[in-house]
Amino acid sequence: MSGTTVTGGVGTGGGTSAGTGRGTTTAAGRMAALARAELTLLGRTKATLAAAVFVPLTLPLSLRSTVDQMDLKGTGLSVGSVILPSSVGFSLVFAVYSSLVSVYAARREELVLKRLRTGELRDAEILTGAALPSVAIGLVQCLVLTVACAALLDVGAPQAPHLAVLGLLLGLAMWPPLAAVTANFSRSVEGAQVAAMPLVLVSLLGSGTFIPLETLPDDLASFCELLPLTPVITLIRGGWTGGLSAHDAVGALATAVAWTVLAVFAVRRWFRWEPRR
Repeated sequence: MSGTTVTGGVGTGGGTSAGTGRGTTTAAGRMAALARAELTLLGRTKATLAAAVFVPLTLPLSLRSTVDQMDLKGTGLSVGSVILPSSVGFSLVFAVYSSLVSVYAARREELVLKRLRTGELRDAEILTGAALPSVAIGLVQCLVLTVACAALLDVGAPQAPHLAVLGLLLGLAMWPPLAAVTANFSRSVEGAQVAAMPLVLVSLLGSGTFIPLETLPDDLASFCELLPLTPVITLIRGGWTGGLSAHDAVGALATAVAWTVLAVFAVRRWFRWEPRR
């Protein structure tokens, strides 16, 4: 991996291809070239690819039996309206966040990121290009799981589709920079998943995925609303049920934007481009 050269004129040691006149000169082209190379590398990393693709697809099946035993009376929720947003949350946490922590840590330790910085790519383009394959996998999973849940669990069409779309887009924008921040805390590729585990567990247990916030005590639910995955689940669930007030929607939007801005700031300020020794 450490010797990987990104196609399309963007490499680990230079910018456009001299003498050919066909080098990639736009930001979109450079990121697309890097994304293609990253997708190839991701396909060769079987463990990361399996965790990103298969774990989010199997978790909703295990969640079904748990939700069936919940007392949802008075919450305005059904089995489908609990599992569908949770399925999207699983994809964001595992396919996007968890896999990207490993990707960023691996490319850093193998000096790929350091070499890319000596070429034409800008810092934001490097991180974005590396994230695009995981984001694309997460997006496809979210769409597949949404259609499957809507059909198999009799959820029906969303009552406020704009909220569901907004929640998904915010999640796809938020979790890559959070992954980059988390990668700073891993000293090796093997330690990347250990570094990611705290936020994964907190998100699964406290953001309404396994346990809807409507079933929690008010004080605990208010605290859990501040977690990064919670606004995504809230907006998607509100988009399907149509029971989300304007005040709650604005609050969820503000929380998601705040986490995204904070994560981007942290990446710009503290992201490590060289191996941690």
